[in-house]
Amino acid sequence: MPEEKYTRCPGCKTVFRVTSQQLAMREGQVRCGHCKTVFDGNAAMISLAPRAKDDERDTGEDEAALGPPTVTLRNAQALEPVPRHDEAPAAGPAPDEDMTEIAYEERFAWANPRKKRRSWGALYAIAIPLLLLLLVGQTLFHYRDAVAAYWPAAKPTLTRICDVAGCAVRPLRDVAMSYLSIESSDLQADPAHKGLLILTANVRSHALWPLAYPYLELTLTDANDEVVVRRALGPADYAGGTADIGSGIAPNGEVPIKLFIDASATVQAGYRLYMFYP
Repeated sequence: MPEEKYTRCPGCKTVFRVTSQQLAMREGQVRCGHCKTVFDGNAAMISLAPRAKDDERDTGEDEAALGPPTVTLRNAQALEPVPRHDEAPAAGPAPDEDMTEIAYEERFAWANPRKKRRSWGALYAIAIPLLLLLLVGQTLFHYRDAVAAYWPAAKPTLTRICDVAGCAVRPLRDVAMSYLSIESSDLQADPAHKGLLILTANVRSHALWPLAYPYLELTLTDANDEVVVRRALGPADYAGGTADIGSGIAPNGEVPIKLFIDASATVQAGYRLYMFYP
């Protein structure tokens, strides 16, 4: 059985088991697979055999004590031969590179992801409040009429914002007609003017906040309840010149209606009156 040979890397002090054929490939020049240090494997040969006490050197140190006792068995991978000048260099740093710096970068490479995480965290800390402010602003913009109706104290601020943004704060619309009702209505012929009809009605609000004036739809029908003519009336047509249409119908307020309608070109026997928002 051939005698086992060992060489020690001068860079990281790791001990490798080698063969004569391996050291003869490049005149003993090898590269450490741990720290990539290039050294002369023949010159760095050591013996791991225990020595007698009288053979110990003046320093009192054993060769094995100078390096880790680990023996690497993967010679072809852990101890690489140095390429000749006419060969392409093997993967890894050149012999004259600073191996300590490379080892340091590899050792502390775990810190880089943490720096990235910190940068993402700072970005989130800025982006999330901005997104929340945008969401609140968008909600106020789309529901500004409801906000002003339910919280009247916010209306002046919303009005100033709309003056800058080019929007308007309007009275809330009761699209479902949950708070608006026609309390009474009547359609009679004007005795003093033939073909002229007089419409009287009373629109009532049951809400605790201002409501937008609705539109009225007046439909004249014949004796068979078929539509003869239909007409839509806007707030300006029935509310009167003194009504503040922009402020809406006051809470628990009512709007009296009296209109004169020319129906001389039609023959009617009944009518229907509805409210709606365009």
